[in-house]
Amino acid sequence: MTRISEFNRTTAETEVRVSLSIDGTGKSQIETGLGFLDHMLTTLSKHSRFDLSVDASGDLGTDDHHTVEDCGIALGRAFLDCIGEGKGIARFGNAYAPLDEALARAVVDISGRPWTDIGLSLKREKIGEVASENLVHFFRSFALEGRFALHVDVLKGDNDHHKAEAAFKAVALALAQSVSVTGDGVPSTKGTLQ
Repeated sequence: MTRISEFNRTTAETEVRVSLSIDGTGKSQIETGLGFLDHMLTTLSKHSRFDLSVDASGDLGTDDHHTVEDCGIALGRAFLDCIGEGKGIARFGNAYAPLDEALARAVVDISGRPWTDIGLSLKREKIGEVASENLVHFFRSFALEGRFALHVDVLKGDNDHHKAEAAFKAVALALAQSVSVTGDGVPSTKGTLQ
């Protein structure tokens, strides 16, 4: 089974190219024009062990919103393509990840029914060039387009960089668990994850 996908998204505001292998080693090549987003996507790749390439250009003269959103959308579409029918996957994943004083929890259900509940508890308006609200928006766009339920909570922390990075690490670990191959059937009493 080869779980590799490429997805390109082009709008009047952005152009995003994503290549994803969920059976990788954590290699990444990320260029979005937003240093903090690059750092978070690299973190996601490293700790999920997904091989990920993201090349994005967007209307950063306006602000970061469209680039962050469209990276989430494109990654979600590539992820959904990699999952396919979901045969053999564990489906559920959960993880805690600390970063110094910060602690985050993520819970994933590759259900075909997208849902998000994201609580990052960020205090700063921006981290680097990325608005804090757009980090929440990234997770929502990723999960909605990837058609999975995602719950993320930063349980404690003082430094917003640490809190955001702990959240991305926890999501990465939960996703790795949820897509691990544990059998050969579709893990649902319905017989489908769609």
